[in-house]
Amino acid sequence: MTYAKRTTAWMLLDSLLLVFGLFMAEQLVNMPLNQNVLLVTMAAIVISHHALAHLYKLYKKVWSYASVGELMMIFIVATFAQLLTAMTQMLLFQEMTPRVLVISWMFHILFIGGARFSWRMVRSRWLPGKKPGVRTLVVGAGSAGTMVARQLLNSHQALIPVAFIDDDGQKRGMEIMGLPVYGGTDKMLEVVNEKEIQHIVIAIPSLPKDMLRKLVSVCRKTNIKTQTLPHIEDLISGKVQLNQFKDVEVEDLLGREPVRLDTESVAGTLTGKTVLVTGAGGSIGSEICRQVASFTPGRLILLGHGENSIYSIEMELRRSWPDLPIDTEIADIQYYDKMEKVLQKHAPEVVYHAAAHKHVPLMERNPEEAIKNNVMGTKNVAMASDAANVKTFVMVSTDKAVNPTSVMGASKRLAEMIVQHMNSQSHTRFVAVRFGNVLGSRGSVIPLFKEQIKSGGPVTVTHPDMRRYFMTIPEASRLVIQAGALAHGGEIFVLDMGEPVRIVDLAHNLIHLSGYSADDIPVTFTGMRPGEKLFEELLGADEAGQRKVHPKIYVGKTATLYIGEIEHLLATFSSMSGQDIRKAVLHLANRQTKVPEPAAQLVSSWS
Repeated sequence: MTYAKRTTAWMLLDSLLLVFGLFMAEQLVNMPLNQNVLLVTMAAIVISHHALAHLYKLYKKVWSYASVGELMMIFIVATFAQLLTAMTQMLLFQEMTPRVLVISWMFHILFIGGARFSWRMVRSRWLPGKKPGVRTLVVGAGSAGTMVARQLLNSHQALIPVAFIDDDGQKRGMEIMGLPVYGGTDKMLEVVNEKEIQHIVIAIPSLPKDMLRKLVSVCRKTNIKTQTLPHIEDLISGKVQLNQFKDVEVEDLLGREPVRLDTESVAGTLTGKTVLVTGAGGSIGSEICRQVASFTPGRLILLGHGENSIYSIEMELRRSWPDLPIDTEIADIQYYDKMEKVLQKHAPEVVYHAAAHKHVPLMERNPEEAIKNNVMGTKNVAMASDAANVKTFVMVSTDKAVNPTSVMGASKRLAEMIVQHMNSQSHTRFVAVRFGNVLGSRGSVIPLFKEQIKSGGPVTVTHPDMRRYFMTIPEASRLVIQAGALAHGGEIFVLDMGEPVRIVDLAHNLIHLSGYSADDIPVTFTGMRPGEKLFEELLGADEAGQRKVHPKIYVGKTATLYIGEIEHLLATFSSMSGQDIRKAVLHLANRQTKVPEPAAQLVSSWS
């Protein structure tokens, strides 16, 4: 039905109801009005009602979604319409019929409101096409949960809400929109069985991450598919609707509360400045680019070895920030001449060095590539930055650089030493930022687990006691940028990673969130791979005495540097076997000696 036809139908119905209400009022008070007064009163009520209804847009309301706000609007229209009618009686007849008008006002609200809410009830309960669907339990009987239930009741979605679960004792035993509210989450299993629940929706957008983990753990015991509301930012931006529920992602369970940046200090570092990001096409590098772009730099330089990834992030940034000047450089950090040319050409004031080889088993099999990219590449970018008078150089490091057992971790520790050494030789502020695994990054366990689950399993975990620190890519990138703004030079910043997570628990959570049980998708243990540790650390013994410079950032004490030995390694590794390179880099990265050995003595200690 078109808007004009629907409005005409409502106006005719309202007119009949108002006339009928006036006659009913006249009969109830036993006070018949003379014909002239009756006709004028009838016309005044009908005309006043329609004029006020149009003024308050009563006929533009979708009554399938009517609530208290619409009822209040009917109350206002009815009240003013009856007052206008009373004024009309006084002007024309110098008298009023207050008892008739009061009863008429009551019927006005009852009939007009009743007609609207009856239509809503018919639409939501009995209108043809509303078919039985998936019986759904809504967790959270607050404003968000109520909106979710209303949306589901009034739409033709497959999900049909049948009950609420809420920890608020004052709501237990009550009904909201005809749906019972049951006790806290400790009653979850009981309610699921009693109400034959087939689906669970968590409708508490403000729920802290630790509480969400506990709630999902309870839902997991029911073996029922669990979803949650979209992210608040997506709802506000209009990307998704309230009833477009999303699966609970493992990122939701492992992530922490949003990091609050000191925007003033970061803006002072980035706004209007030329910023260069190496590894700009990677998981961390691309997110650093997004975060930097939001601070309106004067120019953003995207440097990377892979043309496809650089093209992808360039197109994304140009769409999101069309006025931001962006340059791209396809270059390999292993070549100093190229790095020097790029840095001299663009003269950036800030460099974020995110380019690196990060995959532990691959670097174990190719140690010379770890040296070339992570150590020599870092040295090239650092020296070129010094020559170009860059103000701040921030290197992205890893917790695997602490007491490393892998070539990858050891190479990153040597890269940290180079950065710290460069700080003592340069006017550029050189710092390193160290953190653990990032959720969703290329090569992380989560994409691997998802692929294994999609293939029917098994999900492979190396060891039942394996633990790792995790943080989201946006959180890690924000903190890298914040650390750069806090830099004085020479620091190794360590990000607060929270508590380490058991990988086997991560696997079980992911299996459940994918809609399977441990019986459907088994977890098998394959044994630790070369270079792996059971537990990662964030600070070494010789870096003790850390202090907090931000609620989420520590800074460790500068450790002993072995620059002469690193220089010797870079000069000789190309003639060494892979096994000798591995021994050398691990030896250097794990040394606790306070007095550096001469390079000649060091060579003999590698073999």
